[in-house]
Amino acid sequence: MTALQGIRVLEMAGLAPAPYAGMILADFGAEVIRVDRAPATGLGADPTRDYLARGKRSIGLNMKDPRGVDALLALVETADVLIEPFRPGVMEKLGAGPEVVMKRNPRIIYARLTGWGQQGPYAAMAGHDINYISLSGVLSLLGRKGEKPLPPVNLLGDFAGGGMLCAMGIVIALLERTGSGKGQIIDAAMVDGAANLGTFLYGFHAAGLWSNERGTNMLDTGAPFYDTYETKDGKYMSVGAIENQFYAQLIDGLGLDAEELPHQMDRDAWAQTAAKFSEVFLSKTRDEWCKVFDGTDACVAPVLDLDEAPAHPHNIARATFAPGIAGTLVPEAAPKLSRTPGKGAASAPAPGTDTEELLRETGMSAEELTELKTAGVVG
Repeated sequence: MTALQGIRVLEMAGLAPAPYAGMILADFGAEVIRVDRAPATGLGADPTRDYLARGKRSIGLNMKDPRGVDALLALVETADVLIEPFRPGVMEKLGAGPEVVMKRNPRIIYARLTGWGQQGPYAAMAGHDINYISLSGVLSLLGRKGEKPLPPVNLLGDFAGGGMLCAMGIVIALLERTGSGKGQIIDAAMVDGAANLGTFLYGFHAAGLWSNERGTNMLDTGAPFYDTYETKDGKYMSVGAIENQFYAQLIDGLGLDAEELPHQMDRDAWAQTAAKFSEVFLSKTRDEWCKVFDGTDACVAPVLDLDEAPAHPHNIARATFAPGIAGTLVPEAAPKLSRTPGKGAASAPAPGTDTEELLRETGMSAEELTELKTAGVVG
């Protein structure tokens, strides 16, 4: 038994955020059907490296042909969720907007995942993660003192503020439906999601505890006890010793005398303390520092790269990574549920892999299927 067993999701093919939302649902047992473009033209993702497609099925539809739209709407009648990643108005132009879809299936959860949202001056504009998190205010927080804002790849907007919160919205709407019996439309905007992720820091700023100047605050590398430090072998250790008792263990592990250092919260001396920490960390290799700090409460851990992380003993003990597509180790489903845990599948479909099977499930005859394939409507 899986947590989302019996839930059918239609995911309109897109990049990053929507596939991630679909992956979360698939990992916990939902049947996720990716609606790819047909006829296939080489635009589809390579299933050997499309990790966000794990555990899904794929149907190829030409949505520019009314018969392709009809095929989608036939699937809509059997679905619980539809996820679409297009600019506002695109699904309406295709003939599969919320009004049409919810008329065919009033119980469906229609999730619209975009960067700017369905309304607002920027709604029709193109954009990417970096643009959405910049408008949210969050990008302004990231970076070192005196340097330009530094985007955290596309994790904050696309994946955390976009795909993850969209998946949470879908689960919330499904829960609400158990009482009302009705579907609803989800307007999941990455700019909203990124801003929401920054709630804690917006609160700190309002209280006068967080400066707009990057790299001067406790959690943005302004403090010497919350930063990364290079080691003798060119690798790095992360330090997050905020509380007094943890800071004391950090100082002890570094072999320093607390009486000879400025007070931990002496902001005027933070640069001086950081310079001393940098000097000391350069005296040992990363592995040597791990021997010093592993098992302590100093809040120090190694900075691992993508090849190293799956092999770390802690990650192995927790099964944080598992064999995925093509046998490579990839992040496992999270979080871990005690009775109905998720499981990342080790396979992903090529675009259109399940087209015939899925259309037959809607009642389409072999003759109709052959006709649509010949016409390039499905594939």
